[in-house]
Amino acid sequence: MKIRDFLKHNSLFVIMFNFTIISIFFVSFIIIWTTIRMSEDFFIDKFSITNTKVINRVKGDFESFHSSIVTATNELLKSGNLKTILTSEQTNKERMTAYYNLNLLMERVKSTVDGYDVSINVIGKNGISYSTDRTYWPISDAELKNSRISSNTLDEPKKLMYQYDKRTRLNTNRIGGAYIVASKAFMERLSGKIYGTMYIAIQENEFAKFYSNFTSKGNDIVLIDGNGFIVSSNRKELIGKKDKELLSHAETLKNNTNHYVTEDFLGKEHIFFSEYLPSYEMYILNMIDKHTAIQGLVDKRELAQTLLIIFFVVLIVVFFGSKKLTNSLSRLVKEIANVSKTNFHQSISVQGTYETRKISIAFNSMLEELQDYVEKLISIQKQKRNAELAALQQQINPHFLYNTLTSIKFMVQQGSKEEAEETTTALISLLQNTVGQVNETITVKQEVENLKNYVFINQKRYGTRIHVNYFIASDCQDCLIPKLILQPFIENAFFHGFNRKQNGYIHVLIWRDHATLICEVVDNGDGMSLSKGESDLPNTNRRQERFTGIGIRNVHERIQLIYGEEYGVSIESELDEGTKIKISLPFENDSN
Repeated sequence: MKIRDFLKHNSLFVIMFNFTIISIFFVSFIIIWTTIRMSEDFFIDKFSITNTKVINRVKGDFESFHSSIVTATNELLKSGNLKTILTSEQTNKERMTAYYNLNLLMERVKSTVDGYDVSINVIGKNGISYSTDRTYWPISDAELKNSRISSNTLDEPKKLMYQYDKRTRLNTNRIGGAYIVASKAFMERLSGKIYGTMYIAIQENEFAKFYSNFTSKGNDIVLIDGNGFIVSSNRKELIGKKDKELLSHAETLKNNTNHYVTEDFLGKEHIFFSEYLPSYEMYILNMIDKHTAIQGLVDKRELAQTLLIIFFVVLIVVFFGSKKLTNSLSRLVKEIANVSKTNFHQSISVQGTYETRKISIAFNSMLEELQDYVEKLISIQKQKRNAELAALQQQINPHFLYNTLTSIKFMVQQGSKEEAEETTTALISLLQNTVGQVNETITVKQEVENLKNYVFINQKRYGTRIHVNYFIASDCQDCLIPKLILQPFIENAFFHGFNRKQNGYIHVLIWRDHATLICEVVDNGDGMSLSKGESDLPNTNRRQERFTGIGIRNVHERIQLIYGEEYGVSIESELDEGTKIKISLPFENDSN
């Protein structure tokens, strides 16, 4: 119980304490996370500068190889002797001489690529083919002519292109495996006729030596072409596969001002660096396992221990500080809780901090105002009950009932039984909805039905010189209004609005204006002159004798007591022009 009482009277302290601790923990976590992230970003930024230099060096090695390939290609293209050998028809003896000359030419050309272990192949239009090492790139002439490599080369004869080729390993020597093949068509400059093709093949293992010294565990390099095809990598399982994701990273870096991007690859977060090789139409993509790169950068265990110590120190300070700050407020809460629910004269003591003193003063002032409000509310409720009682007492005019019954008797005596029956039915319906209906509110549809019965009875008694028309909006039929709110105005217009005029009309109009229900009773009878301000606040002192039911002021006050001062009755009238009664009510649908 003691703990429950403590929490009950010190809930603000508990909330402040918990909120402060959670805030401190959250801020500490954000600081640590930000520190780690900033350290990682700083390390990666600095590492990217060094790594860019490494990739540029690798790029330089690739460009050097390409330069050697271009030199060898130009030597072959400039050789008129080679063109003759590859285009002319030859006897066996001439073919032997041709191969001898080809061997001398190839030895000279191969010297330009002596720094690399490659094989040079040429195939002529006349069917002559030559290879510096048939065992290095084990592909037959027929295979080569029908291969994708040759097809691509002949499609773009002016272009020196690099393509991937996979050969089946034939023995335990270095024969077979993956190759990168540089190919170029021999084409006459003037006529554009192709008289042969050249292929320089290098094993992927040899190709990988350009970058192998810069790779390690978690630091991988991939050479990928424009179609996403991996032609070389220190991770051999990736070679020969197509990976659009890696190509996307490489293309992003090509068009990005940043030196790197961080993305997931094979379930791990990697840092990607890239450099484009325009000569190869390939990308050098450097993939670094982020966890491997930054592990040990920040001692997270030591950081967590430091945070824990700071957290407990702050916990103690916050506990005592919050308790001291909330003591005066807790005392104030106890005093307020002890104030009687009915005795609003009992005040509380003014003490404690500036804020609690201000609250105490405001609370005492509120008690005084509340006492005044309660007294006013009691008075208003009495007025409302009196008004409702007066309304119920004046619902039915005894003279109206007497005259109606007399008229029915006369109809029966005259033999107008049908008229007498209709009038009796109308009277019964009217009495049921007024006397028999205990609810204070009824629907517009019911109120209009009462009006029709009332008008019908009067027209049977006095004739039809006054026509009554009803204009009711369809969406207002089920709207709730106080009972007999319109009948007094119909009655007044019917009996006192046409003293000088013999004929006329009464219009009953009901419609919705947003959240307000507008009811109007308009006649073109005698009218009257109103004093200034009378249309805003109806005064029935001068016209009370005209009403046989509830007076205008009575209706007006009844509406305001029920719905508030923004609603009520207003009058517009001109002498000899007629009168318009406007009633505004809240729009409320019948929930039943």
